[in-house]
Amino acid sequence: MIRYFTAGESHGPQLNGIVEGLPAGLEVTEEYIAQHLVRRQQGYGRGGRMAFEKDHATITSGVRFSKTTGAPISLSMVNRAFQKDKDNWPKVMAIDGKRGDIESITLPRPGHADLVGLQKYQFDDIRPVIERSSARETAMRVACCSVARKFLKDLGIEIGGHVIQIGSVGYESWGQVREIADGLSSKGAETIYKKADLSEVRCLNEDLSDRMREEIKMRRKEGTSLGGIYEIIVTGLPAGLGSYVHWDRKLDGQLAQAIVSTQAMKGVEIGLGFEAGKTHGHEVHDEIIYEDDTFQRRSNRAGGIEGGMTTGMPIILRGVMKPIPTMLKPLKTADIETKIEQETRYERSDVCALPRAVVVVESVIAPVLANAILEKFGGDSMKEVLERFPLNNGRKK
Repeated sequence: MIRYFTAGESHGPQLNGIVEGLPAGLEVTEEYIAQHLVRRQQGYGRGGRMAFEKDHATITSGVRFSKTTGAPISLSMVNRAFQKDKDNWPKVMAIDGKRGDIESITLPRPGHADLVGLQKYQFDDIRPVIERSSARETAMRVACCSVARKFLKDLGIEIGGHVIQIGSVGYESWGQVREIADGLSSKGAETIYKKADLSEVRCLNEDLSDRMREEIKMRRKEGTSLGGIYEIIVTGLPAGLGSYVHWDRKLDGQLAQAIVSTQAMKGVEIGLGFEAGKTHGHEVHDEIIYEDDTFQRRSNRAGGIEGGMTTGMPIILRGVMKPIPTMLKPLKTADIETKIEQETRYERSDVCALPRAVVVVESVIAPVLANAILEKFGGDSMKEVLERFPLNNGRKK
C-alpha cells in the first residue's frame, strides 16, 4: 500500500519526501510533479514569501528511465533562497553548533500549533514548532502525492478543485454550484481545475472571482486574514472502493482524515453534507435506476459515497479552511517565559491561502484513492493493475 513521509523545516536547506508502495512501471517525471507545484504557488492573496520560493522536486531514487521500479521513491526540494544566499539565510534551524545569539521566540500565536506544540515537546523556544507546522511542508506533500495522482490519471481517474467561498463571498446554494461544476466534471474533473486556475482565486464564476478579490483587498487593509470553503471532485472511480465492514476501511472516513490533517483545515462534508440535515429524506437520497446494463443514480446528493464505499458517481468533497493565524494586526497572547500579556509578532504570511490550499487538498486525497484501488484490484506492476482494473472513461486494454 502507498505511504508517504515528508521531512524538513520552513527555514531549512531543503524538504525531503519518501513515497513507497507504488507499482512498478508507472511513468513519473519531475515535469509532471512540477505542474502541481506551480499551481500550488499561484493565487491571489499570497504573501511576500511566494516571490522567492520557486519549488522543484528532484527525484533521487525509485524511478529508472522515467518509470517506477517498485522501490521507495525519494524526492528532494532545495529551498532556492537558501541555495542562493547561504551566508545571509537565517540560521534559526542550524543543524550543528549552539544557539548563540539566535533569538528565542516566546510569543505563541493564537490559532497556531505554537503553544500546544511547545507544551507537547517541552521546548524552551517556539521556533521548532513554527518551522515544522508551517504550510511550507505542503510543498513536499504535493510532490509526494502527485506521484499517486499520476497513478490515478493513468487509470482514467481525475481530481479537480475550485473555491466556492472566501470570507462572506460565495455561491448562494448547492444547486448554483452544481450547475457550473457538474457540466465541467462530465468531461473529467481535470476540466474543473483547469478552468478554476484561470481565476486568481480559483473560482469558476467570474463575478464571484471579482468580489472575492475585493474581499481579500479589504481584509488586507484591515490587517486581518480570510479563510473559506472549497470543493474537490473526483471522476472515473468504479463502484465498490472502500468498505462498510470496518470503521477504518470506510473511504469517506479516510478521505476526511487526509483533508483535516492538512494545515488550517477545520471541517469536511461529502455531497450535500450539512445541508442534508436541514431537509427530509426524499430531498437527500439518490434514487437507483438500471440503465445501459448497469445500476445508476438519478442524482448525486450522496457525493459518490454510500456506506463508506464509492457508488461509481463522481465524489464531491467540501472542506473549510480557517483564516491564517498570522496577521498584520496583532492578537493578544501571553509570553511563555514572563507570562505577561503582549501582542503577537508578525511573520510574513498570506492574507488568504485558500486558492493555493485547493491544490494541496486535491493532492492529499490521491494516495487514499490509489490505496483503495490497490486494495481491491492489487498488482505489483502497472501492467497487472491495468489488466485487473475495470474499463472506464473509454479506456481500452
